[in-house]
Amino acid sequence: MHERLNKGLKSCMIGNLMFLAFSIVCLIYYIVFSPDSVLSKILEITAYTCEIGGFALLIWGDWLISSSVRFRTIMKLMFTLYIVVESVMMILELNSFKYSFYKPYSLLLAIIHAAFSGFVCLAFIQLDPDNKKLELSVIICVAVIFAGMLGNIMGLRIYFSIMVNGIAYALLFFFILRLIKREDIEIDCHGDRARVAEYKTTFFDE
Repeated sequence: MHERLNKGLKSCMIGNLMFLAFSIVCLIYYIVFSPDSVLSKILEITAYTCEIGGFALLIWGDWLISSSVRFRTIMKLMFTLYIVVESVMMILELNSFKYSFYKPYSLLLAIIHAAFSGFVCLAFIQLDPDNKKLELSVIICVAVIFAGMLGNIMGLRIYFSIMVNGIAYALLFFFILRLIKREDIEIDCHGDRARVAEYKTTFFDE
């Protein structure tokens, strides 16, 4: 069953790299934007392609992880919610010229986005609580996520935070895959013969 888990983690890692590509395309899009420009239309289509591709990979990966790993209900629910929130923000970011209520330069929006993303990232500690290597990996990724707020402080749009999130979560799944490969963490999956135990932390106590 670990093979299913590994596929899910790899899918989520690639999905987040697609979100990173989306943000880079957005950066170019806003630099060259012109309502009647063919290049702007091509970049917009490319951005939507990256967004839809990343969204599909994350949904697939989320399902594989959720259906293979025992327990960790909070982690599963929060990551699913994270996928929904990120997708909505990407749609609003790319169509911000159409939605007057959306404030892409809002520092408050960047703070809330980083806080939510960081909290979701912390939930992955449920995979193997009290494992120092996993904790260190999660802390590094949370630090990267909060660095995304610097973009808004420097006057950049929220796509910078989305870009940084893509990097942070791609790193998170890479770290988890590496820890599994090196047998530094133990994750009980459905179908394993190993003992069945529900891992809990006081921080995410259900």
